[in-house]
Amino acid sequence: MRVKTGIIRRRRHKRILKLAKGYYQRRHSTYKNAEETLRRSLENAYRDRKARKRNFRQLWITRLNAALREEGLNYSKFIHTLKVKNIDLNRKVLSELAIREPEQFRALLDSVR
Repeated sequence: MRVKTGIIRRRRHKRILKLAKGYYQRRHSTYKNAEETLRRSLENAYRDRKARKRNFRQLWITRLNAALREEGLNYSKFIHTLKVKNIDLNRKVLSELAIREPEQFRALLDSVR
């Protein structure tokens, strides 16, 4: 006796097509095209969630280095001195401090020097 797919296939297709809502042309209406596009988009989303963290860290380091160069220091020596003096501020906080609160950032630099 043969087993028919029936409602199972319909459920799977509906789930994919629901996720593909908003895609262009056949990609939102045809299962085969929608599934292929959706798989790629989910792969890109997964990869880029990881990349976003790297990109922001890189941005904070660049901003921090620029602010430190104006004060006559460089990034690597500054970070090393912070670690030696047990000052636990991450790069995001240091970058924001350098941009938004330059006086407090200078005070921090004086304590590090």
